[in-house]
Amino acid sequence: MRNGYQERADTGSAATRQRELAAFLRSRRERITPDSLGLPVAARRRAPGLLREEVAQLAGIGVTWYTWLEQGRDIRVSEQVLEAVARTLRLDRDERAHLFVLAGTTPPPATKDYVVDEPTRRLMDAVLPFPACVQNAKYDLLAHNRAYARLIGDLSTVPAVERNSMWLAFTDPAWRAALPDWDVVTGRMVAQLRARTANHLDDPAWQAFLRRLSAASPEFARLWDRHEVTEAATEHKPVRHPRLGLLRFDVATSWLAPSSNVRLVVFTPADKRTAARLPLLTAE
Repeated sequence: MRNGYQERADTGSAATRQRELAAFLRSRRERITPDSLGLPVAARRRAPGLLREEVAQLAGIGVTWYTWLEQGRDIRVSEQVLEAVARTLRLDRDERAHLFVLAGTTPPPATKDYVVDEPTRRLMDAVLPFPACVQNAKYDLLAHNRAYARLIGDLSTVPAVERNSMWLAFTDPAWRAALPDWDVVTGRMVAQLRARTANHLDDPAWQAFLRRLSAASPEFARLWDRHEVTEAATEHKPVRHPRLGLLRFDVATSWLAPSSNVRLVVFTPADKRTAARLPLLTAE
């Protein structure tokens, strides 16, 4: 095993599967436009869709390894890497399963069944310059607009497997610095996560996330062990932006799939100063 990968012996069926995997990844990569992810678009861009380097960067994996994967090289990829690639390429549930099968791996239970549709993505763009995102019950960031991507740090530089607001709040210094009431916010988030966990006790991906976050953050582990629970409520959220200063928001939540706690979250300005400064978030 090396860097989450291991070499494997080639067979006729394996070689066919590798060719299919290469073609599938290339087709999924070419259908995504850079501007849909908030990436700069060069004046002369020869290839359609994303570049391999961009997929690797967004997924948080090595360019060489992703290139070999798309070229059908004789490698086996870890489940974590496949999940990151699936999220980066916006694969739906069926496409994700297909990716795992082509990679020679049995797909684990999906961490989320909800697929953010294009009307919802257009809605998030329509509310600009208000920051907006779609989250599931585990705080995975399933989609976001350009304002949200730039509200705290630069979300485009965060590996796909770490695009979870709970994970970032406890492990990313930029997120901690951006939340003036960090203790209050994280305490409420952990209590909400604890309440939702009752419906996911048998979900391996959910439990693996809790173990990983507990190992990465003693503060999370301490709060988790309190067993406090609370339901979601309307929030007032201040955010300290390094360039724009203190921004104050009221958080509006719309449930897209109530049974699975998938929600559209929009940060609306709570004062005139925030409203006046919001357009600067997306200014080039």
